[in-house]
Amino acid sequence: MRQALHRLDIPTRGKGLVMFTDAVRQWVADTGIDTGLLTIWCRHTSASLTVQENADPTVREDIKRFFEALVPEAPGRYIHDDEGPDDMPAHLRSMLTQSQLSIPVADGQPVLGTWQGLYLFEHRRQPHRRQLILHLIGE
Repeated sequence: MRQALHRLDIPTRGKGLVMFTDAVRQWVADTGIDTGLLTIWCRHTSASLTVQENADPTVREDIKRFFEALVPEAPGRYIHDDEGPDDMPAHLRSMLTQSQLSIPVADGQPVLGTWQGLYLFEHRRQPHRRQLILHLIGE
């Protein structure tokens, strides 16, 4: 059994989904681990992770709009606003999604469906550099 650990920095342009599938595929292939389990961990409380359709960009736009309606930025609605009106909604949106993904690896690649992509979901308005930790265990 072998393990590999990697930090992946993802630049964002503000709210929305940023696909990072290719970077993960390349890193997994470079590890030489053929079969195993990949864990991806987001080190932030105002961004999250998701597996989502990678073909039609309107899916990502609908997801963004859904979360804007579900957890709106509304002055006076939240007590916590130290970092601006998008801060507390960002924390709530990350709670409703995921901080971690677990993905099987077979034949040296993450096992994803044809239309599945790996995304960082940025919940803040301003651009950020987000850190993901990739941990692969297998043989």
